[in-house]
Amino acid sequence: MQLDQPNLLEAYRRMKLIREFEETVHTRFEQGEIPGFVHLYAGQEAGAVGVCLHLDDDDYIGSTHRGHGHCIAKGCDVEGMMKEIFGRAGGLCGGKGGSMHIADIDKGMLGANAIVGGNPPLVVGAALTIKTKGLAKVAVSFTGDGGSNQGTTFEAMNLAVVLGLPAIFVFENNGYGEGTGVSYAVGADSIAERAAGFGLPARTVDGHDFFAVFEAAREAIERARAGGGPSAIEIQCMRQYGHFIGDAQAYRSKAELDQCRAQDPLEIFRQRVEEEGRLEQALLDGIDDECRRMVADAVEAARRAPVPPVEDLLTDVYVSY
Repeated sequence: MQLDQPNLLEAYRRMKLIREFEETVHTRFEQGEIPGFVHLYAGQEAGAVGVCLHLDDDDYIGSTHRGHGHCIAKGCDVEGMMKEIFGRAGGLCGGKGGSMHIADIDKGMLGANAIVGGNPPLVVGAALTIKTKGLAKVAVSFTGDGGSNQGTTFEAMNLAVVLGLPAIFVFENNGYGEGTGVSYAVGADSIAERAAGFGLPARTVDGHDFFAVFEAAREAIERARAGGGPSAIEIQCMRQYGHFIGDAQAYRSKAELDQCRAQDPLEIFRQRVEEEGRLEQALLDGIDDECRRMVADAVEAARRAPVPPVEDLLTDVYVSY
């Protein structure tokens, strides 16, 4: 994929849509409209979009508890997502999964996962399906720095190498596993270098720079589609909010939070394309307005939607083949 003007606009649209969605969910949750538990992706948009812009509906991704951004980057319907998060009928999972279990198989989104390190084995299964069927597709696992320590993740990377699977392991290192700093919890100096120890190409990129993520993902995905096997990418980023909505973030200094806001991937993107004369700010401002309308409409649709009927309680519990 070439980053011509249409693709640059699409990249910004997806990042802005994630940001607008998350900011709105934050407000509605604090006002008591959204049940359950919510983890926001704001600040990490360049990671999901830089990877998923290379994918289509037939490619797979697996997500974490912080999954809204991955859903939007993969092309999931925003109204269906909002209904799901509001716990309403018509949501992507019928309003029964909520934020941490949102999924859309039609878009190749295998689901958010409340189990830390739970999705790498699922993605390896998807990648094995791809290889068995001889398809030029890929499966991407998004995992946090906390999830990078899990045995499930190690086993998944090892099996992907042994079987030569088209799997990409993306580690979004935002510096904290909940409230525990990565320098304390991760024994290796580099998550990418530790992944490389399993025998797969691995690199680290700046997660605030969409273009850096996009290029690293292009290389890994092209390799996988061509039968070159798995790769790992460590995306170093900063989340703009706490682990969950309501997290007091006593473990972060004001200076760190200020730095996080100053390294906004959307602003960095806007500045670069303007300086290079690739996009006019008026076009980006128009996308801002479009995304605000889309999310506002999604909220109103979610408010109007009914809650799932009681008789739906025991449906979708088991899968029949």
